[in-house]
Formats: sequence, C-alpha cells, structure tokens
Amino acid sequence: MLQLYFSKLLLESGTDEAGRGCLAGPVTAAAVILPSDFENTILNDSKQLSEKVREKLRPFIEKQAITFAVTHLEPLEIDSINILNASIKAMQECVLKLNPQPEYIIVDGNSPFIRKKGIKNSSGKIFTPAEIDILSSIPNTSIIKGDAKFMSIAAASVLAKTYRDEYMNRIHDEFPMYNWKKNKGYPTKEHREAIRKYGVTKYHRMSFRLLPEQMKLDL
Repeated sequence: MLQLYFSKLLLESGTDEAGRGCLAGPVTAAAVILPSDFENTILNDSKQLSEKVREKLRPFIEKQAITFAVTHLEPLEIDSINILNASIKAMQECVLKLNPQPEYIIVDGNSPFIRKKGIKNSSGKIFTPAEIDILSSIPNTSIIKGDAKFMSIAAASVLAKTYRDEYMNRIHDEFPMYNWKKNKGYPTKEHREAIRKYGVTKYHRMSFRLLPEQMKLDL
C-alpha cells in the first residue's frame, strides 16, 4: 500500500495532471485531501491501473476524500502559456477550489508548484492577489514518481485521468474521425493520419508538432 502522508500535517493535498503529452484536448488536473484513516490496497499511479479499475476507484476516492477538485485547461490556454505552465496552473486552480484549504501540497513530478518567475497567468482564469498569496503561502514539495509513492497523488492521478477520458469521450461524438474515444488525443499513428486527412479542430493544440513532417521542418 502507498504512503498516506509526506508531511506530518493532516490537511495534505496531493495533486497531479493527465494529458500533458496529447495533441488534442485539455490538460486536466486534480487535487485531493484524504482523511487520516484512508486505506486502499489497489490505489496506484493511474497509468498502472486498467480503465475498469480507475472507474471503480473514482467514486470511492470522491466519497472518502475530505475534499477534491478537478480542472480542465483548454488548448487555447495551453498554446498561450505552454504545456508545462498550463499543467502547473491547472493544479494551482484545483488547490484554490479545495475546502478546507491544504496545509501542505505534494506534487507529482520535478517541476516546482510555484515557479521562480512567478505564476503564469496570462490567459484563462486570472488569479487575484489574494489567490496568489494563498498559493505562495502553502509549503509544497515536488516528488518524482509521486503518484506511485503517495496515496493522495495517486488519487489525484486517477481523478485527473478519468475526468479527462470522460471529456475526450464526449468530444469524440463531435469529431469521430479522430477516434478520441480510443486514443484520448495522444499522438497515435491513427490520430496523426486523421489530422493529415481532415486537418485540425478547435480541440487541437496548435503549439504542438502535430505531424512528423512538421517535426522535421522545425529541426
């Protein structure tokens, strides 16, 4: 079973994102605070779990959590501030939605929750000075492969993944030729062939290299 806490503070939030490497769709983040008596032997990094298990865990996590939040950041915002900043900003937005607010934040990955050059906030939701103060005041630690070590990050990864998959299934009906219901917007051969044949949609990330020939031209 994964560890419950990194710090000794009970209101510790884990946060993670899904869809960072996709060509289409949002980057989706989640943040979760779990109670001190939370136990689950199945919970793990969402990438290590089957879709069936993730869907089973989602309502369990939502019911057991003290609080949780999910945020989608759309392609226009990703293109405006870049995918790394968008991933962090989505997690920051989730933390601001939590009630109660966390006393500590653990983040999956190696990027700082608050970047040295400040919070990227040039589009989408604009943080107020009070919100920036809240985000800046909460101690936090980034943990490489944290979603395979701590339950709150793993829980956040499951929520982020399932909510994003649900989103991609919904927009699949609008543009079925890209088969987002299966590839979820990731750069599969099928997805790229559909881009080549049908062009791009409002859900594609225009700052990404969508086709292999674009990659060659940009090198």
